[in-house]
Amino acid sequence: MADEENKIEFSSINIDGVNYDTLLTKKYANRKPYEPNNPKLVRAFLPGTIIKINVRRGRKVEAGDNLVVLEAMKMQNRILAPIDGKVKKINVKKGQMVAKNFVMIEME
Repeated sequence: MADEENKIEFSSINIDGVNYDTLLTKKYANRKPYEPNNPKLVRAFLPGTIIKINVRRGRKVEAGDNLVVLEAMKMQNRILAPIDGKVKKINVKKGQMVAKNFVMIEME
C-alpha cells in the first residue's frame, strides 16, 4: 500500500525527435501553452494608458502606419501596424489602461 502512494510517474517528452522520460514539476504542467505570434493581433508590449487612437474600424492601413499612442513610464510610444490590412476591431478607448499583451486592435 505504501509503495502505491510513493510510486513515481515519469512523463515522456519529445525533444528534437528523441523521447525522454522525466519528472515534470507542477509549474511546468500548469504552464500556459506556446502561441505563435499572430501579426493580425496588435498587442500592448508593456502596460500603459491609451493616449490617442489614430484609426477607425474598417479603415485600410499599411505596415508602419501609426495605429495607437500608448503612454508608459511618461513616454509616448507609437504602436505601428505590423502588416498591410484592414482594421477589424478596436478593443481600447482613449484614457483606458491596458496590461501587457492586451489585444488593442484586431486586423483582417
